Amino acid sequence: MADAEWMVEVRHITKRFPGLVANDDISFAVRRGEIHAIVGENGAGKSTLMKILAGLHSPDAGEIRLEGRPVRLRGPRHAAQLGIGMVHQHFMLIPRFTVTENVVLGSEPGGRARLDLATARARVEALARRYRLDVDPDARVADLSVGQQQRVEILKVLYRGARLLILDEPTAVLAPQEVEELFRHLRALRQQGATVLFISHKLDEVLAIADRITVLRRGRVVGTVEARAATKAQLAEMMVGRPVLFRVQRPEPARQDEPAPPLALEGVTCREGGRAVLDGVSLTVRAGEIYAVAGVEGNGQAELVQVVAGLRPVDGGRLRLFGHDAAGWSVARRRAAGLAVIPEDRQRQALVLPMTLWENALLGSHRDPRWRRGPLYRPAAIRAQVARLVAAYDVRTPSLDVPVAALSGGNQQKLVLARELERGPRLVVAAQPTRGLDVGAIEFVWGQLLAARARGLGILLISADLEEILALADRIGVLVRGRLVGEVPRDEATPERLGRLMLAGGETA
Repeated sequence: MADAEWMVEVRHITKRFPGLVANDDISFAVRRGEIHAIVGENGAGKSTLMKILAGLHSPDAGEIRLEGRPVRLRGPRHAAQLGIGMVHQHFMLIPRFTVTENVVLGSEPGGRARLDLATARARVEALARRYRLDVDPDARVADLSVGQQQRVEILKVLYRGARLLILDEPTAVLAPQEVEELFRHLRALRQQGATVLFISHKLDEVLAIADRITVLRRGRVVGTVEARAATKAQLAEMMVGRPVLFRVQRPEPARQDEPAPPLALEGVTCREGGRAVLDGVSLTVRAGEIYAVAGVEGNGQAELVQVVAGLRPVDGGRLRLFGHDAAGWSVARRRAAGLAVIPEDRQRQALVLPMTLWENALLGSHRDPRWRRGPLYRPAAIRAQVARLVAAYDVRTPSLDVPVAALSGGNQQKLVLARELERGPRLVVAAQPTRGLDVGAIEFVWGQLLAARARGLGILLISADLEEILALADRIGVLVRGRLVGEVPRDEATPERLGRLMLAGGETA
């Protein structure tokens, strides 16, 4: 096949950062008019590689060829001029602007001093019609759904003439119905001659949309396969270097005699700036069950975690922990009563990155008399306990004395899991517990949460991943704009039903 038949070729690209080789001699090629997926575990080098292709990073070695010609990208604007456009995972839109204003921003017809709004609107409307991206040019972005906002982001790069679209984790914040709609749009783009690079960790989705798939592991290319001949198990093994089972055992929980559920919220309301971020939320987490909260991110999940953990006050309603009104309890009192929390951002909310592994393992239990003799700590006892946790939870580390920043994301999460689950809690709040983890680490975390359930712990699971929720949950509540709009038992839950609730905010959808 001649070079000109490839849309983009990456040849021996290497990119180093201090103490890290992010991309190590990477080579692969993308055909014109194909949807080409890039998959790999967290830290495999996907994002760095895409930023190189978008002009945000310069490679230390290697060559990029675009439509058969070698190019040296001088920045994002230069990449856009050459027909490369990137749709980032976190949208870059101005909510108070209209769709048209967002799409043409920085490339306005008539010049920046005097915007020819009529011409801009006509161009955006024609572009949306051509690529079947149904969106109102006059709508204010703040009033659009997440899926509609994503279409605006795609229109932005198409408006600038992109022929190669890079989509970074494009389904991360979408409901199942929005994912299907996005895939219809991507197939339409392919029919119109566009080429798509699709970055994701969701293997089922990759197999559903991609023509070919390139797998990265530890900064290197493992291989490129035809999607129609690949399997989820094959891709997972290529990603992590060992077979991965996608089945989870659900042992029955031990019988519980607790007189009150570990957690009960009764009409809980929280306000921020005059707006209700939680609006009359009522739910109960029983001992020996996993109660999952599903929903598009930004609908009150973070505030719910903060309320239960004691980091945000309740403005209305009641919060009961282990049968007691806990609205006025401090964080320390809640933890002492049996609450453990696995925060959604392990690096900012759970760990102190410059501190050592053993110091982080002790956080939250550092006042425990087992580790002290008078005012002094007992180093031998502490290290023996931490070594036990590291072994039991398979935390891969050269030493207990390394800064926790030196651990991979999966090993950092295992450390947080070990610290929280081994305190002897009765209630665990697990927020996005597998975010950014590879499939092997996900399998481990799921197993630990199910084992905790079997021991009789109550678990409040907050997750944006419906596959995770359907695998783990006994009951599922759906949170929309701070309201719990529905509750579905495990045996009645499907992605479609949960998606309807997430999009329409009610069971009537």
